[in-house]
This record gives sequence, structure tokens and C-alpha cells, in this order.
Amino acid sequence: MIDRKGIKEIVEGYYTYADKIKIGTIASHSGLDICDGAVEEEFRTLEVCQAGREKTYSKYFRSQRDPHGKLKRGIIDETIVFKKYDEILLPENQNKLVEENVLFVPNRSFTSYCSIDEIEENFRVPLVGSRNLLRSEERNELRSYYWILEKAGLPFPEKIESPKDINELVIVKLPHAVKIQERGFFTASNYEEYLDKSKNLLKQGIIKREALEKARIERYIIGPVFNLDFFYSPIEPEMSNLELLGVDWRFETSLDGHVRLPAPQQISLVKHQLTPEYTVCGHNSATLRESLLEKVFEMGEKYVMATQEHYAPGIIGPFCLQTCVDKDLNFYIYDVAPRVGGGTNVHMSVGHSYGNSLWRRPMSTGRRLAFEIRRALELEKLEMIVT
Repeated sequence: MIDRKGIKEIVEGYYTYADKIKIGTIASHSGLDICDGAVEEEFRTLEVCQAGREKTYSKYFRSQRDPHGKLKRGIIDETIVFKKYDEILLPENQNKLVEENVLFVPNRSFTSYCSIDEIEENFRVPLVGSRNLLRSEERNELRSYYWILEKAGLPFPEKIESPKDINELVIVKLPHAVKIQERGFFTASNYEEYLDKSKNLLKQGIIKREALEKARIERYIIGPVFNLDFFYSPIEPEMSNLELLGVDWRFETSLDGHVRLPAPQQISLVKHQLTPEYTVCGHNSATLRESLLEKVFEMGEKYVMATQEHYAPGIIGPFCLQTCVDKDLNFYIYDVAPRVGGGTNVHMSVGHSYGNSLWRRPMSTGRRLAFEIRRALELEKLEMIVT
């Protein structure tokens, strides 16, 4: 892991030109939310784009400022376009970001398209958040988020060790064979159904044999999905360090298409249409009944404490616990994002229910991040929120 002391030394140089600090991120996933929040707190923004995918950022959401620098339109001040995202890891490109006083916000696209080994060992740009927790998102890692959840005593779906042990509805988690970074998930209620579905998906080229052999099989939790968008501040001097900013849920193809069909039409689907795909294509916002909120905060606190114990200095800034709620109102955490969640674009501009109520202004995840940076600068504690 890159020496945090070295990052602190770099960030100390940023104080001299604090009015020129830029907030940067990978132009994908939650890039718009991050930049929208940054301009609300009067920071300049920078998006690192991949050629062929840059127009959303370089054209359609490009910022326009008056001669005094006041924002008139848009949210993205600057774009850097590389042939591939991972060119950001080249030393000369890192140096440019440091020279321009960029504080970099990691999102899932950053760790998906760039080597985590390189991010941990050689990426010298200060990250706002927890560099050493990014690897825990990989399910096949020995100390994955499942390991952290177990250490924290948090609930997660029971793992089924062998397909032959399937005796109720399960979900099989593995990557998609063609759509890189997407899911090849499927469900099964018994071993025979597992064999039938996996054979069909292998034949269609949706999953690969080697990935199937490494797949994680979990008991399926029947209930609604809630992504809990938290924020942890290590510099909050008086109030709770843990905040719940908002809750979102996903639209998944072609799962959502299946559930919109009446039962007779579902039954009549041909074989290659029968198994839905779980590719996330959008999000929507939600709230929880108030009697559940204390459970939510308790889960957040336990996760924070476990990261502080096992991944010092622990979680910094935004994180997301992705949960299902069963018929008895029990939460099960099926995924953890130790960075900005994937659904935070629903917060853009308008903020989110809990964050708005807490801060008495529109408070999205992106704005909360930028507000933390602003406070850290004012308190001269920037080194406490970067790794």
C-alpha cells in the first residue's frame, strides 16, 4: 500500500493554492453526481474520460462560466480524454493531476478499469476516501466485504458451499462473459435447475465455465432492495460522525422487464428469454419506515468500527450498504461499496431526503463530499480525509 505519509506531503502543498483545488474523478458511474456536488461548493471539476465515451462530459454537461468565473450552466469544467481509462495510471498523467491540485474521488469505474494493485501501490494522486478498502469490493478476495461483515457481526445471505446443496431459492453470483464489469447472475431452487440454467447460459455465451466454478451461491432473500447511502466524517467535531444521506434502488435488465409481464406471458417465453439478466441500467430514490432507521444506523456503525479495526484508518467519506429486507423486516447486506455508491445520481441537484433534512439544504452525496473537502480546508485537516 502506498505510504499515506507520502500522500499527506503532497496534499500539504495544496494548501498554498487552495483556491485552485479541483475535484476529479473517472467520467462514468457517479461522475456527474461528484461534479454536481463539487460546483455547488464552488470547486472546479475535472473528468477523466475514455475516447468514444466522452461527449456526455465534454459536450452535454460542459460548464459555462461568466468572465468572473461564476457558473452559468453545466457542471464539468475540464475533461481529459485517454484512449483507455487506465492511462490515468501513467506517471506523467498522475504528475499532471498533482500539479493541478486535483483531489481524486474513486468510484467503481476507477477500480473496474484500472488495476487495484496499481491504485494501491503507485497512484500518487490524493484520494478522497479509503484507498485500502477498495479491494474489499472484490468477492473473490480473501478479505472481501463478506469478511468485514462477518467480523462486524452484520447479517448477510447464507453462503451455499456446493450446487448440490441447493434446496431452496438461491442466487448464483458471477461476472457476465461478454458485458465486462456486468453480472451473469441467475437463480435456482435445486441442483437440477442450477444445471439446466447454467448449461443454457453457457451455451448462450452469457457466462463462462471458469467463472461458474468460482461463483458464490447465496440463499435468496425475498424482499425489496434498499441501497443505504452513508457518509462517515473523521473531522466532524461535535455531532454524529455517521450520516445517512439517502436510499436508492435499482432498475435491472432484463429482470425488471420480466416482472412487468403477466404470469401467462412469463411462462410462454422461449428458452433464451427465460433467465433474466441483472445488468443495472438506472436507479430511483426511496425512503424507509422510521421504525427501521435505528437498525440502519446500527449496521452503519458496526461497519465503520470493523473497518477502523481491520483497515485503519477505516472508512472515510461515502459508502453504501446494499441490502434486502425480508418478511420479518430483517436486513441482509448482499453487497458493500466502500466508496460513492452507484445510485447517487438520483441525489443530483435536489439532494436526498435524509441528507437534506440533516443539513437544511439540498445535500447529495456529491455535495456532501465537496462540503467535507471545504470543511477540511478551513480546519486545515485535509490530510485526515485523503489516503
